[in-house]
Amino acid sequence: MRKVLTIAGSDSGGGAGIQADLKTITVLGAYGMSVITAITAQNSLGVKAIQKIDTEIIEKQIDCIFEDFGADAVKTGMLFNAEILSRVTKRLKEYRVKNLVVDPVMVAKSGDYLLDKEGRIALKEKLVPQAFLITPNLYEASELTGIKVDSVAKMKKAAKVINEVGAKNVLIKGGHLRGDAVDVLYDGDCFYEFREKRINTVHTHGVGCTLSAAIATFLARKYNLHTSIGKAKNYVTQAIKGASPLGKGISPVNHFADMAQRLYNYGRFELLKEIKDAVAILKVEKISRLIPEVGSNLAFCLPGARDLNDVAAIPGRIIRLGHDVVTVAEPEFGVSSHVGKIVLTLNRYDEVFRSAMNIKFTEEILKACKSLEFRIAEFSRKKEPKNVRINEGKSLEWGVDSVLKREGGIPDIIFDRGGIGKEAMVRVTGKDPADVANKVIRINRGIQKKT
Repeated sequence: MRKVLTIAGSDSGGGAGIQADLKTITVLGAYGMSVITAITAQNSLGVKAIQKIDTEIIEKQIDCIFEDFGADAVKTGMLFNAEILSRVTKRLKEYRVKNLVVDPVMVAKSGDYLLDKEGRIALKEKLVPQAFLITPNLYEASELTGIKVDSVAKMKKAAKVINEVGAKNVLIKGGHLRGDAVDVLYDGDCFYEFREKRINTVHTHGVGCTLSAAIATFLARKYNLHTSIGKAKNYVTQAIKGASPLGKGISPVNHFADMAQRLYNYGRFELLKEIKDAVAILKVEKISRLIPEVGSNLAFCLPGARDLNDVAAIPGRIIRLGHDVVTVAEPEFGVSSHVGKIVLTLNRYDEVFRSAMNIKFTEEILKACKSLEFRIAEFSRKKEPKNVRINEGKSLEWGVDSVLKREGGIPDIIFDRGGIGKEAMVRVTGKDPADVANKVIRINRGIQKKT
């Protein structure tokens, strides 16, 4: 596993500094290590107090890391004063750190100073020349160059100046400009612009720390600089989009938004696979006698499903072809209305139940269900309220809902004997497709024993 070291201050609110860095490094697949330079008492409203760490302890932290683990990349954040900055710079030079990403933290979003005047001078004279990449925002670029950086043209001018000071690569962040968010990279030869649509939110605490930590992580994982910046910006964009108001002020970005999206996508993939596997078993079991004239479907919803787009099923349904069971397409989301609505109704009543399948109704099938001691419930279409009957697609929701309210729980079998223009039907419920398929197979085998 690649290793990334962050040298920065601690944010008690967890949104920036060491806490943000370690979250970022971990989510992006590296092993995070830390050297704490200062402890801040802060929240979304601002920094209340700062306690610097003794420089000897800071040096010992660095020594412990490099004498044992080593580091594939290092990022620096809040260094607080000239003494700490100088000691850190000296140690990094001694350990010949190559992938050094410098986030020149000077002021918090709340306006509190995080690096004193002498520290800013030391930053420019000692740390900047060692940086593989430095990532100042507009204010920090202005402080480092004496140029009022308020446009893309001035960002490029400032980047050149900082490069001449010694930083190998300079990425000036233009998040405070109007319009699209534009970052400018200068590698000593060429300029490159990274543009993103501006996200309308105030919840951006920790963005700078997160971006620099993400870039360091991708560099540690051996991506080139341009790819590292691009991937890091994508990660930060998701973190900003996923931010929630956690405090009364400027809340932190969501460092786990990208992971949550990946888990969500993985969950959808696994859900589709479960349907596919269950249908494959039903085909082998030859359940064609259970398929109604309108066809069957096996539906399965995501946890916390909100609508039919969160429910997966078989496009074109499961149909009977002679003695075989056939499907014409792979499972997809949002393709089932009838069984999909049944699943949503079940899931709203009990979140554990997320799957259902409709099968043919006959007295023989009903007897088989009873012999298996399934919990069975019926609703009658004759009792449908008029406003339900005249609204296409509402009958099943009404019928299933009325059963659940009456039974005080979810039966294994919910059936109705049909009505004018409506085929009688059995619905088999379950926690997942395997649970439903197992019940359907038992019904099918129960019928076979009697014939």
